[in-house]
Amino acid sequence: MDLALHVRQAAEAARAAARLLASTSGEARNAALEAMACALEAEAAGILSANAEDHASASAAAGLSAASLNRLKLDAGKLAEMVAGVRAVAALPDPLGRVRLHRRLDEGLDLIQLTCPLGVLGVVFESRPDALVQIGALALKSGNAVLLKGGAEARRTNAALAAAIHRGLEAEPAIPVAALQLLEGREAVEAMLDLNGLVDLIIPRGSNALVRHIQSRTKIPVLGHADGICHIYLDRAADPAMAVALVLDSKVQYPAACNAVESVLIHAEAAPRLLPALVEALTAAGVELRACERCRALLPSLAPATDADWDTEYGDLILSMRIVDDMDAAIAHIHAHGSGHTECIVTDDIVTAERFLREVDAAGVYHNASTRFADGYRYGFGAEVGISTGKLHARGPVGLEGLVTTKYVLRGHGQKVSDYTGAGARRFRHEDLPD
Repeated sequence: MDLALHVRQAAEAARAAARLLASTSGEARNAALEAMACALEAEAAGILSANAEDHASASAAAGLSAASLNRLKLDAGKLAEMVAGVRAVAALPDPLGRVRLHRRLDEGLDLIQLTCPLGVLGVVFESRPDALVQIGALALKSGNAVLLKGGAEARRTNAALAAAIHRGLEAEPAIPVAALQLLEGREAVEAMLDLNGLVDLIIPRGSNALVRHIQSRTKIPVLGHADGICHIYLDRAADPAMAVALVLDSKVQYPAACNAVESVLIHAEAAPRLLPALVEALTAAGVELRACERCRALLPSLAPATDADWDTEYGDLILSMRIVDDMDAAIAHIHAHGSGHTECIVTDDIVTAERFLREVDAAGVYHNASTRFADGYRYGFGAEVGISTGKLHARGPVGLEGLVTTKYVLRGHGQKVSDYTGAGARRFRHEDLPD
């Protein structure tokens, strides 16, 4: 069969499934999520075996980075976390049918704004089979159908995960199995990007090149981020022990994550007391450091940073460091080189911290906390479909709230607009009512 036709048919089936999902009860969707979790547990051995094959093949092939290999690998503990995430999503309040506005326009003419699903999501992700489960759970909970396209390096794992999920959904007749479909082949992405009108939102999770290609290629709205260039600014009032601990956690705990810190900025007055301990701790943790000339004037053994380092998402145990004159210079650097993902200040000066939180433009702005907290699970969303650095619809880790939109429901008794215009027109009451 022609691939473009196959993808279109899959999208049409997803569209039909989405219409059914939109009218299901929260109880039915939660039951489907529990069935999905049970199926993943039951099929754990097969899923892990498929992942071992994928990881072995990817390790033997050239071109996949260490960070990508790390994201690809599943073990029993990570699979258990994925299952726990599905159940965490099921435990969240139903995002559908919530009343955002209840307004009486006139007697017998009531307007209600209700939350409802977006429709069909198209999700493209690389090297992260756990993304399939997270996104599938969030899509089902929010009443959305989803077309999933994983990377070729995780082909066996994704197929095993999707098959297990389908077996779970088959036990819940109210939930159409076509609500979650796995696409195969790189060309399937290009075919999906042409389906404006059938697919309502594209969510890319992967490399900068992948995200930018998708953003330039489709007329379908795209939610995502192209870069995760996060900074930590160590203010002159930063506690030295806290500064070292937070930089270490933000870089070393999981360097492949998009919320890992990539650049550290240090106030010039604090650099002599902060930099030596910071360099010692990072070097002991195996981090490769690339430093500006002012840093190297204090510690000549540091490798020099290039201009490209300030605009690089390493995704690895590499960190750039720069001394800045003050917070104004730090904020200017962040706005020039940051990606709008997550930015942090470490300081004991509350006034300075509040100014940083107010003036820095990013999806997440932190005070005295690791950048690694930028995550849907840690925010209490159960999981996330991705992190958005855009400013429309959703920003930051996107959970259920980012997968719903609203519609206006108006209930009347034969009222006509002509009754409210011209001489002797009726007056609107515009009275807000409790939910």
